[in-house]
Amino acid sequence: MQIAAPERCEGEARRFFRDLLGLEEIEKPEALRARGGCWFRAGQHQLHVGVEKHFRPAKKAHPAFSVDRVHDLFATLTNAGVPCQWDEPLGGYRRFYAEDPWGNRLEFTEADVRATDKEQS
Repeated sequence: MQIAAPERCEGEARRFFRDLLGLEEIEKPEALRARGGCWFRAGQHQLHVGVEKHFRPAKKAHPAFSVDRVHDLFATLTNAGVPCQWDEPLGGYRRFYAEDPWGNRLEFTEADVRATDKEQS
């Protein structure tokens, strides 16, 4: 998946996605490095932070990340000053929205075992 960011975003991208969220940075192919941005591994998927010349943050469209201990992540992000907001559980998942350093919307979800147990009863 790819999200857009403004020019010279690499430092903030590394602080947010690598240092705060714990994603592994992966090397961009040589042919793409001059374009800016950086890439990360998110589980079995990749997250590409790509530079967009006339950047505007995505406020509706967003990637969703499945995480363990969603409440702990919410606390970590809010303690770091990241805007976060809980949303109603949906389909057996607890979830919240956050903003990356440039205002793009991100969703973080975790299966709610209690809700799943009730659905299976």
